[in-house]
Amino acid sequence: MKCLLLHPTGNQFVIAILNALENEGLLAGFGTTISVNPNAHWLKLLPLPVKEELLRRAFPVGKDNVLTRPLLEIIRLASIKIGVNNFTAHEKGIASIDAVYQDFDRKSARDLLRLYKKKQIDAVYAYEDGALETFIQAKKIGVRCIYDLPIAYWETGQALMNEEVSRHPDWAVTLGGGINDSDRKLARKTKEMELADTIVCPGQFVMDTIPDWASNKQLLMVPFGSPETCFNGNNKKSATIKKRPLRVLFAGSMGQRKGLADLFEAMRLIKGSDIELVVMGALLAPMDFYKKRFAQFIYEPGRPHEQVLKLMRSCDIFCLPSIVEGRALVMQEAMSQGLPLIITPNTGGSDLIIEGKTGFLVPIRSPEKIAEKLLWFRDHRENIPEMGLMAQNHVAKYTWANYGSTIVNGLKRKTE
Repeated sequence: MKCLLLHPTGNQFVIAILNALENEGLLAGFGTTISVNPNAHWLKLLPLPVKEELLRRAFPVGKDNVLTRPLLEIIRLASIKIGVNNFTAHEKGIASIDAVYQDFDRKSARDLLRLYKKKQIDAVYAYEDGALETFIQAKKIGVRCIYDLPIAYWETGQALMNEEVSRHPDWAVTLGGGINDSDRKLARKTKEMELADTIVCPGQFVMDTIPDWASNKQLLMVPFGSPETCFNGNNKKSATIKKRPLRVLFAGSMGQRKGLADLFEAMRLIKGSDIELVVMGALLAPMDFYKKRFAQFIYEPGRPHEQVLKLMRSCDIFCLPSIVEGRALVMQEAMSQGLPLIITPNTGGSDLIIEGKTGFLVPIRSPEKIAEKLLWFRDHRENIPEMGLMAQNHVAKYTWANYGSTIVNGLKRKTE
């Protein structure tokens, strides 16, 4: 098998698969919008924030194996930075994320046609929203289509979000563009899955949303890896925890897709009770919106990864009562820093929970159950250090090397 791997922006998941394909000698090429050489001299001339942003687009592959399409992505990033919102408007902006993905997809289809004989390509690995034109071309030339579905299939996601609009209409503004996706965009998603030969997803929740008509395809469920850390979760002493309020951390975009309204309601139900809520993430509404619904939370803005981990270590437990996810990587990051969890099955992380040992699983839309578990932690603070250590040991089994190799080995088995 020789595989062309495609992703418009790249991330840790893509890098893990890239490494695995490269290690097995199966990488035919890697396509993305922007790729930078971390050793380039011009990078040293840039302000540190700009340099750090660009270094997120550095990939462990030789430049001869990289295909890029930078223009629209540069316009998108610049528009965000200077606040030109019309350029990035959902589906309509000339540099919206949809425009970037579709432009990249068209370019990737041309690259596939140009390279498949030269590179002996017999498989293409692409992601939701950026695969349609590439898969259409792949089918014409007999190339296998591998489809990565990182979040719940759109039919399930939209159904759950529309229910949230009815349940919490005031929070609808925080649900993002997904509930407003056009019929055309949804049709693209459906066609992508129809064309796929293999579907890769990160957890049981996403797997369960794959429609019955796609169940005859090869399905691979592979959980994400966790960050490496030398931090000892047992360093959190129960005596210290007892001297201050219990610190509960929520991290993620501040909307009801991640269940923030339910967490706020749980905090109102317990009326303080020597528990403080720390919320770190991107605002999806003005700060007044959140403060009117629960005024007592401590807001922490986003920050570099190492500082996120430091904030996690200052807290005691992590709570993410999501309604729709793929697999929220932040759960594993929190566990790696010694935090037990309170999460819903819809986070995609049910396998992270050993009930009562690494945390608790609660149903979606259940502020009462969240409050119950928060109070349990408050009343059993002496258990938190040991639970944190068990959480850390459990999540250490999930590595990025294993994530990449498991996917690649699954793909190889299909071709043997």
